[in-house]
Amino acid sequence: MFIRKKRNASGSISVQIIEKIGRNNKVVQTIGSSKDEIEIELLYEEGLKLIPQLTKQPILNLFPNDNSENIIDTFVKNLSTNSIVCIGPELIIARLFDYIGFSKIIDDELLKHLVVTRLINPGSKLKVIEYLKRYRNIDIDIMKIYRFMDKFNVVYKEEIEQVAFEHTKKILGEITVLFYDVTTLYFESEDEDDLRRIGFSKDGKFQSPQIMLGLLVGEKGYPIGYDIYEGNSYEGNTFIPILQKFEKKFNLEKPIVIADSGLLSKNNIEQLKTHNYKYILGARIKNENHITKSKILSLNLDVNNAIATVAKGDDTLVLSYTDKRAKKDKYNREKGLKRLEKKIKSGRLTKDQINSRGYNKYLHLKNEIEVVIDYDKFNEDALWDGLKGYITNTTLSPSEVIENYSNLWHIERAFRISKTDLKIRPIHHYLRHRIEAHISISFIAYTVYKELERIIKLHDKNLSVQIALEEIKTIYGLEYINPLTHKKKFEVLQLNEIQLKIQNIIDIHIGCLE
Repeated sequence: MFIRKKRNASGSISVQIIEKIGRNNKVVQTIGSSKDEIEIELLYEEGLKLIPQLTKQPILNLFPNDNSENIIDTFVKNLSTNSIVCIGPELIIARLFDYIGFSKIIDDELLKHLVVTRLINPGSKLKVIEYLKRYRNIDIDIMKIYRFMDKFNVVYKEEIEQVAFEHTKKILGEITVLFYDVTTLYFESEDEDDLRRIGFSKDGKFQSPQIMLGLLVGEKGYPIGYDIYEGNSYEGNTFIPILQKFEKKFNLEKPIVIADSGLLSKNNIEQLKTHNYKYILGARIKNENHITKSKILSLNLDVNNAIATVAKGDDTLVLSYTDKRAKKDKYNREKGLKRLEKKIKSGRLTKDQINSRGYNKYLHLKNEIEVVIDYDKFNEDALWDGLKGYITNTTLSPSEVIENYSNLWHIERAFRISKTDLKIRPIHHYLRHRIEAHISISFIAYTVYKELERIIKLHDKNLSVQIALEEIKTIYGLEYINPLTHKKKFEVLQLNEIQLKIQNIIDIHIGCLE
């Protein structure tokens, strides 16, 4: 059973308890109707509480003799932990997997198992085996997983991206804006090869081999596609190839491309212009030439939410100032200064550490011997506190440029979800095709995660996807032999209020379409 909100001709909303019988929906009970949003939600909550009462079966006297209690006790004692199956992921996550369209790619339940466990119990492939055995009573050999991965990415990566793109397009409509960013994924092994290379690590694992992952998403972080690169690649060199690849693959109509300052280079801007892309890129305003920097500082932007522009050739340099950013910049500068002062006092700084990285830029060599702090440079840097720049060739207003760029946090969140919730790294594989398969499985899992999050938020803004996943993990079913008929039976154990709400949400969106 699930709850439906039905709009009436009068404009009111009827809240009804529905039972799906075959392909038809039967109205079990109408809770009430209203035009008031708060009252509608109260009716919805009332319906949730009624469903358990309506689904309870009358207690039957199966054992009408004096030994009935002993028979029931014997039946219960014969139940084992193997009789309890974690059915929540199958009821919710696997249905979303099918709904999005990933089950059409390959007729093999193993892919679904790998994606579901990546969401419910992320870890190594050995943990996948342990989870399936412990919670689903499914035995899978590790070599079967490896053989599957050996062929999977080569054959199915294009189809995976196609399914994800079509689903994203269905949600967003036309793709008018693309967000791109790069992150690094490290390996526990110390061995390098053609793909796994030591490079600049965004995880702080500078001695570990890594790969680079470039991710392309639409608005709100809905996935478009991805590629992987050698771990010592320059992230700016990944930008144009991935744009051209997906523009051609999906026949995109030159969307506005948004990326952070890590991808800002003269070559990238020239390439974007050559291929007629519109763009909004994070600017490194402190690295501008002397004339441009003088123009920026002469604007005296020191009022909260102040916005200004400076012409820069064919582009526009949009500038913004916020008090919040100014406080953060000042805090970070002073924190960096204190760290340098502490190191100088301890005598641990050498001239080798005089460079432009971070707050080391405040160091200089005195009398060719002594490393000291340039406090004038530190104080000059305060002039830039609170300022941020954006380079664009669009005709958008300055506030629209800033608003669009601010949505770049969605791709940063996508990486955070992948690294924390899905635990995409560290990667335990070392063969290239298995590494690629691992990334593909994680990409599917991220797509399913985003759809679960989207559907939940449409119905309950207070229910987070993290809580939903925890509740889904604890939906169990019971496998047993009926003591009268001796037939094998399976029943989903009674759901709590949150679990029932999640199932109801999924039934509304997916159940009616199955």
